Amino acid sequence: MAYLQSPGLQSSPRTPSHIQLMAESNCTQATEFSLTGFSENLVTQVTLFLMLLLTYVATILGNLGMIVLIRASPQLHSPMYYFLGNLAFVDFCSSTIITPKMLVDFVSEKGIAYAGCVAQVFLFDLFGITECFLLATMAYDRYVAICHPLVYPLVVSPKCCFQLVTGSYIMGLTNGIGQTISMSSLSFCGSSVIDLFFCDISSLISLSTSNTTLSHIILRSLAISLGVSSSLAILVSYMAIISTILSIRSADGKRKAFSTCASHLTTVSIFYGTALFMYLKPSSDRKIASVFYTVVTPMLNPFIYSLRNKEVRSTLRRAMNKLYIGEGQCLS
Repeated sequence: MAYLQSPGLQSSPRTPSHIQLMAESNCTQATEFSLTGFSENLVTQVTLFLMLLLTYVATILGNLGMIVLIRASPQLHSPMYYFLGNLAFVDFCSSTIITPKMLVDFVSEKGIAYAGCVAQVFLFDLFGITECFLLATMAYDRYVAICHPLVYPLVVSPKCCFQLVTGSYIMGLTNGIGQTISMSSLSFCGSSVIDLFFCDISSLISLSTSNTTLSHIILRSLAISLGVSSSLAILVSYMAIISTILSIRSADGKRKAFSTCASHLTTVSIFYGTALFMYLKPSSDRKIASVFYTVVTPMLNPFIYSLRNKEVRSTLRRAMNKLYIGEGQCLS
């Protein structure tokens, strides 16, 4: 007689989702991640350590110096420099999130705890999008100054400046929270090696052993809604600026108008250029692009503005002269 199995005892077919759930329930969640960093060659490591250390010192001095100079100089108390001071603060924070840990990894184990990785993802994505919107805000400021100079004091008022900067930080906070939620939904039961020198959400999604559909949706939605919108704001502003500059008849007038936004345009080109290179290039080139995006770019911004901006240069020169004269009086 054939064995008859009762309906209640029949085994249901195991779908891939069932297998995945069983695997996740039996796995041990990673509590620490390993970072591959750079070359294991001692000479290369020492060279990179010294270069990155000098770069970070220059980043601290440049950005904090820019903030102090803007706050201490009444002639720099204008919307453009208010935005620039916030950009310097964001650059300082962005570099501090990544570089000190990277320098420590050169002389110790290249690892980071899960909680530290979550914090790095949150802060890196917070300040990354904040910088995108600050650059968009600065582009809008240049647009009003060049295209509508007569109403500039009314449109770009102190209240408007505060609201624009606050909105930039809110957009960054939204991105940071979203990416942190994305990471919290991931399971890491297999390899815990991140082929980079910091925790990046896209690398973590690739490393995860769980269903990454939600994480991909969050990542793409935030990238489109926040990253693309801020980029479009910059693009539209500069299309209007270029149109206005081309309509100016005198060559000297065109040169002066373009010089007011040359530093910002240079900063935007470097920031978005390295960001696109970082996320579009294969992993073999991604580390180099990541260094420029996370370490070099925050260092360059204050120097770009100080070297290309006459007001910043003259203010810095006066501050140095006062310091020199003060020291001379003390010595005498």
